[in-house]
Amino acid sequence: MGPDTSDETTSVRPGCVDDVPFVFEGIRALAEFEALSHEFHGSAERLRDHLFGSLRCAELLIAEAEGRRAGYALFFTTYSTFLTRPGLFLEDIYVVPHARRRGVARALLGELARLAVARECGRLEWSVLDWNQRAIALYESVAAAPVRGWTSYRLDGPALARLGQQRV
Repeated sequence: MGPDTSDETTSVRPGCVDDVPFVFEGIRALAEFEALSHEFHGSAERLRDHLFGSLRCAELLIAEAEGRRAGYALFFTTYSTFLTRPGLFLEDIYVVPHARRRGVARALLGELARLAVARECGRLEWSVLDWNQRAIALYESVAAAPVRGWTSYRLDGPALARLGQQRV
């Protein structure tokens, strides 16, 4: 990972295991904001293991403003067969209420873009709820564009288990 990204008030650094409680609470707050608390069933222990333990499958950036944690970006590597290049997928970006509208999310996106370029990725992608106009405005301000013509699908819970148990 490259050097910290910073403007006058915000810096971005790689996350560490001590950041897990902050991120876990941010995930809970994000679920509440998105009216999806009923889908929140995570654990801080699993998050720690997936970020820093034996089951690493995601990475973490932490934004700090005025010496305090102000937000995070949680992301993972994807792969594009059409580009034959890796990509980054931003799973969550979250800014604490006291730091919103101060460039924290933009700083996190900027560091993700730098990482994607350094890793020779073809894309940086994410999803946004269609009603989240503030986030959409931010994304469009950095020249991100919606992916038209694609619909996301998900297989989880009992349906995932059933399909996983089927034999060909």
